[in-house]
Amino acid sequence: MDKKREPYRFFVATIFPQIVECYTSYGIVNQALKKGIVEVHPLNLRNFADNPREVDDEPYGGFPGMVLKPEPIFRAYDFVVEHFGKPYVVITEPWGEKITQKTFEELKEKKNLFIICGRYEGVDERVKTIVDKELSLGDFILSGGELPALVLIDGITRLLEGVLSEPQSLEEDSFSQRWLGYPVYTRPREFRGMKVPKILLSGNHKLIELWKLFKKIEQTYKRRPDLIPPKEELSELENLILEYVKKGKTFEEFLNDNGKLLKK
Repeated sequence: MDKKREPYRFFVATIFPQIVECYTSYGIVNQALKKGIVEVHPLNLRNFADNPREVDDEPYGGFPGMVLKPEPIFRAYDFVVEHFGKPYVVITEPWGEKITQKTFEELKEKKNLFIICGRYEGVDERVKTIVDKELSLGDFILSGGELPALVLIDGITRLLEGVLSEPQSLEEDSFSQRWLGYPVYTRPREFRGMKVPKILLSGNHKLIELWKLFKKIEQTYKRRPDLIPPKEELSELENLILEYVKKGKTFEEFLNDNGKLLKK
């Protein structure tokens, strides 16, 4: 008999555990919790402090603001180590490595993830001695690290086996492949004069797949041209479509010139 798979565990060290509890009560993460695929443990740092009111203090040196004290964070970390083993530790910092789809792919292999949510002017620098990676959502400042922590929880959870009811959707995600996503439509077929493309109603799966690829390349060229790989890394078909896109040609024009592709 196969040994039961251990859940992926998130430990979130925060002074606002309610933020984490609220978000994980809905959507994909909540479904994963109910299936036992993940566990999310908000660790209220006030519970690990000598005095619940003293989780932060003034910084040495006369600097402005307040800093999260090291003791509650280390005690929360020690608690996790004692009961679950050594986790992989990340901290949310504005200057940290930018979170991308690749980040989720890498962290999903860690199993036990300990996320430290900074607040105020940050955390005592000595906390960094247990940190494996500093992460950021981008070049801007937030009030705390809870939002980046939730991004990590959501982004990693949906990659875990058994979470999504349609795993194929992972393969279609933007940033999971070399191109961005394609436009999607649902009922009604016409809304305020805007119609669903006839191609998507044709039932011709080969034509639809070609349309999807064209739209992916078109979206990437228009929105994130920096993501386009070098020409030598693209297939002959991708390079051909990219030439048309760069000239501002439509899919219909591409198809008129290259209809033979559907016969291959």
